[in-house]
Amino acid sequence: MYEIENVLRNYAWGSTTAIASLLGRPESGQPEAELWIGAHPDSPSVAQVPEDGTHRPLDALIASDPEHFLGAESVAAFGPRLPFLAKILAAAQPLSLQVHPSLDQARAGFARENEAGMDPHAPNRNYRDDNHKPEMIFALTPFEALCGFRPVAGTRKILLHVAEALTADGKSPALIQALLDDLAAADEGAGLHRAFERLITGGPAVAEETALVVAALLAGAPLAPYETELRTVISLNEKYPGDPGVLISLLLNRISLQPGEAVYLPAGNVHAYLHGLGVEVMASSDNVLRGGLTPKFVDVPELLRTIDFHPVAVPMISAEKTVMDQELFRPPFGEFQLQRIELGPDAGPVPLAQAGPAVVIVLDGAVYLDSPKGDLELARGGSAFVAAAEAPVNVHRVAGSTGPVLAFAVTTGL
Repeated sequence: MYEIENVLRNYAWGSTTAIASLLGRPESGQPEAELWIGAHPDSPSVAQVPEDGTHRPLDALIASDPEHFLGAESVAAFGPRLPFLAKILAAAQPLSLQVHPSLDQARAGFARENEAGMDPHAPNRNYRDDNHKPEMIFALTPFEALCGFRPVAGTRKILLHVAEALTADGKSPALIQALLDDLAAADEGAGLHRAFERLITGGPAVAEETALVVAALLAGAPLAPYETELRTVISLNEKYPGDPGVLISLLLNRISLQPGEAVYLPAGNVHAYLHGLGVEVMASSDNVLRGGLTPKFVDVPELLRTIDFHPVAVPMISAEKTVMDQELFRPPFGEFQLQRIELGPDAGPVPLAQAGPAVVIVLDGAVYLDSPKGDLELARGGSAFVAAAEAPVNVHRVAGSTGPVLAFAVTTGL
């Protein structure tokens, strides 16, 4: 087992306080958005090597003996790299509207951009690696997000409400009416494709009608019974006035997760995190195609090829309890699963649900990781990488400690 130091990413949408408060660290004064826990080559964690006291990037350590660190089954399934990436994510402002590619799309896109000689870090690059990025988010605080296309019948009701508000305000809801016509198609997916494409390519006309919609809402148009969705339009427009993502939000499921709830996001799912603190887990990739709510590059043709335009129910994921009292969140992806470990004052050890490699992070109290090959104590904010060869591992409360203990572990879902 290796204690690891993780990379903190400062993005403008991050919170200046949430991650520091969660981990018991001093605030940096910067917007701390994501703490990366894993071996992605862009920001690998750094492992303390107990044998010689050195520090090694986790990706380099794993590359030195992939089968020892990952296990033969993980290497066979995902190659000689850690297949998942965990993050602590703190959104104080909305992230970009985005979608992640499938594995085939990622491999083809990465090869295509490499063959074109694109710089790996070019701002107009879509594919920064050859992997897909299915993901899940576990809410640590109330967590607000947009996630996948709402069934069309519900979206039409909201748009009709907006059209009535514009008409009452003396405005002509031309764009809203065009969206309603799009969504009248017998094929819901085709209708959503047309409506989304109309908004993402509409340019000044979309910005103008967005301004009319927001003005009507601010002038006193009734928000009920769609208050959450319409307040989201108002707040997104404050940050990104006239952006196509403002009205695109009305096509999407608007969700509010409570602490302890989780949702998973497969390839093609259009989404945007709006506000909150959570544990995010994904396949180890940084491939993002943006679709609005951002000043960054938006490749519209590639975006449209990547999106799954089928309406979906919100893909919630519930915990499973094993016979060994392990609390697991298991999305339908082989690369990862999430284990929540809560130890009360009299709790005995909980086995780490380890299928290959694992990472562990402690959010409250302190834990003691114990295996036949070694042990490691982690305080609040501490984290570790556990090699496949270390299994089995048990997670204990530190003897004599008081108060709550909460930790999370990520391993493969094989």
